Amino acid sequence: MILTTSAMKTLLAAFLSALLPFTFSAQSQGAEAFELGDSNFSQRPGGKEADSIVGDFVLKNDLVEAVISGALPLRRPNMSAFYGEGNETPGCLYDLTLKGAENDQITIFTPSNQRGPVNFVRIVSDGSDDGAAMVETFVSAAKSGGIEKRHQYRLEDGWQGVLIVSTFTNRGEGAASIPLGDGWTQMRSKGQIEKINWADAIDPADKCGYAFAWLEEADATLPESAEAKLEPGDSITVARFLAVGTSPAEALGVVAERRGDKISMLSATLTDESGNPVTTGRVVVHFTEKDAIAAYPDEAGVASMPLPPGKTLISIEDIGRDWIEDEIEAGEGVTVGRSYALSKAAGIAFNVTDENGTSIPCKAQFLAVGDTPKLNLGPTDRAHGCVDQYHSEKGNFTVPLPPGKYDVVVTHGPEHSHHRETVDLQPGQTHEITAKLERLIDSNGWISADYHDHSTPSGDNTCGTDDRLINLAAEQIEFAPTTEHNRLYDWRPHIDRLGLSAFLNTIPGMELTGRGAHFNSFPFEPNPKLQDGGAPVWKKDPRLNAITLRDWQKAEPDRWVHVNHPDMVEDFIDRNGDGHADGGFAFFGGLIDALESQNYSPSHILAGAPYEIVPARTGVGHQVSVFREFIWLQLLNQGHMPWGIAVNDAHHVYGNGVGGWRTYVKSSTDDPALIDWRELSRNSKAGRMILSTGPFLEVETGAGIIAGGHDRTSGELELKVKVQCTDWIDIDRVQVLVNGRQVPDYNYTREKNPEMFGDDVVKFDQTLKLNLSEDAHLIVVAVGENHTLETGFGTSSQSAIQPIAYNNPIFVDVDGGGFQPNGDNLGFDLPVGGLKVDDVKVKLGVE
Repeated sequence: MILTTSAMKTLLAAFLSALLPFTFSAQSQGAEAFELGDSNFSQRPGGKEADSIVGDFVLKNDLVEAVISGALPLRRPNMSAFYGEGNETPGCLYDLTLKGAENDQITIFTPSNQRGPVNFVRIVSDGSDDGAAMVETFVSAAKSGGIEKRHQYRLEDGWQGVLIVSTFTNRGEGAASIPLGDGWTQMRSKGQIEKINWADAIDPADKCGYAFAWLEEADATLPESAEAKLEPGDSITVARFLAVGTSPAEALGVVAERRGDKISMLSATLTDESGNPVTTGRVVVHFTEKDAIAAYPDEAGVASMPLPPGKTLISIEDIGRDWIEDEIEAGEGVTVGRSYALSKAAGIAFNVTDENGTSIPCKAQFLAVGDTPKLNLGPTDRAHGCVDQYHSEKGNFTVPLPPGKYDVVVTHGPEHSHHRETVDLQPGQTHEITAKLERLIDSNGWISADYHDHSTPSGDNTCGTDDRLINLAAEQIEFAPTTEHNRLYDWRPHIDRLGLSAFLNTIPGMELTGRGAHFNSFPFEPNPKLQDGGAPVWKKDPRLNAITLRDWQKAEPDRWVHVNHPDMVEDFIDRNGDGHADGGFAFFGGLIDALESQNYSPSHILAGAPYEIVPARTGVGHQVSVFREFIWLQLLNQGHMPWGIAVNDAHHVYGNGVGGWRTYVKSSTDDPALIDWRELSRNSKAGRMILSTGPFLEVETGAGIIAGGHDRTSGELELKVKVQCTDWIDIDRVQVLVNGRQVPDYNYTREKNPEMFGDDVVKFDQTLKLNLSEDAHLIVVAVGENHTLETGFGTSSQSAIQPIAYNNPIFVDVDGGGFQPNGDNLGFDLPVGGLKVDDVKVKLGVE
């Protein structure tokens, strides 16, 4: 039969179509290794702790994805794995996640605690020949004190983890001890079962776990101790398998099976009272009385986990439901299936709106009443269930709770009313709370900002970025620049994904951090392909850091730079800490826009001295603690003009979360979505800022001059002071500081001057008459000396803070020659380094 050209084309097309799937299938079989570059950067693994950049190496197979850091300058996943020269971590495992899950939860795995420079990281096998991929890290003896190191990261199809083989050779002239123990971070919930190390994700809701153990593979020997003794010329090879799973139990089972252990498997199916899958909670395997490990159900409600042969106790645990205990008896190599019908969950369903019926972010507290046990809804660094709180990005949400009696408090920051309700929750009951949180405070023309907060990219904490942003929105912070430690980053995509753009705005920035002064600065342009997103490197001299930030990437006249939690003594008074005032770092104050006079802790703006005696951090004896705020007032009198700002420096959600402090900044819009960062930066640079833990303070002279401004008078000055507080905050004192001094005539208290104070939203609204005999800077402090923030923060540590607010100074020229600082030290010498407790006791007049 003769085929026409057309028929031949048709037949060939059909043949190729049939062959194509087999061709692609053949190509996709086996593991692969490749270097990340600009063209394939989208192929990097994702997740909460994903940290790859261009120049790193990716390992992939049919089950997992991993990243090995390249031999790049200052390579580190984040600040937690690098704090000083020589602690770089090239050639280590940075990311490991199930394929396609985008759920990396490990910061770094350092085989035998590998740190410091390496000679190279390279692909030994890309998997194209035999389906086995390998990336190798090599450190020469010359770089490592005579010990040659070789770490190989191996991957093949079907492996649910990475085999890491390390070889150490003593090239030196004498015997050497080689540390073999591995390191990994950040792991809070972790343990060891049958010599298998395991770790859970920081947030169990992320459903990810890891495990590793030593293996006798690839010519490796099992270490007999944490160190190996090597004579000159001797070598040792050790290997460990690092597995990842949807839970620590699953990962442990993978390692146990790899090691050849005799195990059984349990497949537990969880359903609710209606037969629907239960995807929350966990199944806990109790290997012994002390050793337990969790598995988490998938979308079908199925949790898989290893069991030791014989009888094993398990428990099914889910907040709000009755817990179930069961004893499973399984033979070696057997998979046991069990189904568990869980009771109906108890909980509270919320519908929280503002006065217009708009759903709003909020925080709910659940304070146990009477015999009801205190709650623990989850770790302190997540929004959706942290200890006895729940922070939500929207007003409609449900919180499962154990049956019991609770005081439920719902808030949306200090400008809105609160809702309080006592709930006696019964088993299986869903109690409904409808709360209208009305805006009580008229803060028109000002926005609520926090210029210093963190999430997990910072490295010194593990608070999820989404959790931080929910926390900010729930506490009604309207503008928060992105300020991760030593990394240029942008919270904007997270805000948009969470649906919070109407409540919270941001701009990319950073905190530049080292063993000395820290700085926050914005804006910048993050480049995720570069180390630290393209951030600069910290230097010891704070002036160099301020100058570097000012012009980093490009000259930006509106760039904001402030110093964080400053060491007032070192920075401005006694640079070398030798006990003699030397002016600190000369001209430093002129290089920054502000300093943090308030950083999370209670204020000492009304302290009568620059220091106090406190118990020593060592627990033995006492030490001197200086008051940053008092020294700031002293410095203002010396002509130093950095503005004061208030921040939270939050690293958690519960406890060290946001909301305790905020800085009100003058703004032409009250709509967070329309905030112009340039306008905020310019107004902040001009000192148009009020620092507050909740009270909304307005201060202006009779001429309309507000915080940061300059006025002129011949002696008498009108000062308009207005203080508003929501229904869970109060003040009882207003004190005008004149050149930092608490003038008795300008001290107004609810007890002494009851007619000046109100009991509704407006607590104080007076025009004060001041008689000034010299140039003066004026700061008004409004404080609730007999009140706290307990209603708004409950059991969290911010609850002990007093309601307080104060303005940045208004400068008043009295003699017509322009404002001149008066040089007053407020009765105390400027504090210097090395202050002795006994000397300070004498200065304070205490025994």
